[in-house]
Amino acid sequence: MSWRDSLPPVRGKLIFDAPLAPYTWFRVGGPADALFLPADADDLASLLAALPAEVPVTALGVGSNVIIRDGGVEGVVVRLAGRAFADIRIEAGALAAGAGALDSAVARAAAEAGLAGLEFYSGVPGTIGGALTMNAGCYGRETKDVLVSATACDRTGARRTFASTKLGYGYRHSAAPPGLIWLSATFRGAPDDPAAIKARMAEITERREASQPIREKTGGSTFRNPPGRSAWELVDAAGWRGRLVGGAMFSPLHANFLINTGEAAAADLEGLGEAVRADVKAKFGVELEWEIKRIGRP
Repeated sequence: MSWRDSLPPVRGKLIFDAPLAPYTWFRVGGPADALFLPADADDLASLLAALPAEVPVTALGVGSNVIIRDGGVEGVVVRLAGRAFADIRIEAGALAAGAGALDSAVARAAAEAGLAGLEFYSGVPGTIGGALTMNAGCYGRETKDVLVSATACDRTGARRTFASTKLGYGYRHSAAPPGLIWLSATFRGAPDDPAAIKARMAEITERREASQPIREKTGGSTFRNPPGRSAWELVDAAGWRGRLVGGAMFSPLHANFLINTGEAAAADLEGLGEAVRADVKAKFGVELEWEIKRIGRP
């Protein structure tokens, strides 16, 4: 009997052989063996507890920073959609948000409440779950600067809460235990005039729209900035800005943004990224590291 046949009833949606491309910004990739859209945290915990330990589990937010490979994803892909995971509350000078809440929605809610410090989230695509996973940030601020604590389900379905200081955050990196699926987080802020906060957010939006191809099929920054360098400058200096390879290219507007110009496959996007990494290493001796997560079977 397959593990698919032994799963308990769920209150959310459990879809076998589910196409994943529609759930990603690149619009590429094969199917998940199973896609689970839990009704709430209890629904998620019940399925995780019943799932055989050898079945892989992958969390997927809004797919803003991921390439799903063409062979699809083994095991269960969990996507936290719906109100149960997107709630945002202001509590005694802090902001609590579900892991499925959009980063931009968190920034807006904080601004409305006169809570400063979370403006940078207006320039971060994706959800709070992804921000917790990779210490997301922009323009000089990161998740670790504002996070108080976060709660997750582990692979057994147990809930665990972590103080920010226990997550080992670094540049686009977390040392959190593997296998966690984030459920919620609490952030601190400082009182400020809502109009002033919104003005700063408008500046971030204007800056981002002027410098990034945000209306294309892209995935945000492709490579992490190496120490003391900018990834986009290295990609540009190697001659890859705007070069089209099989429907994939690095944006003419921002050379660290990989774009699906039309009908690129995941292999085209990842292959172009690897070609650029090899060329930058050969020309400048710098090893670019992927910031975009690449998931699944080739």
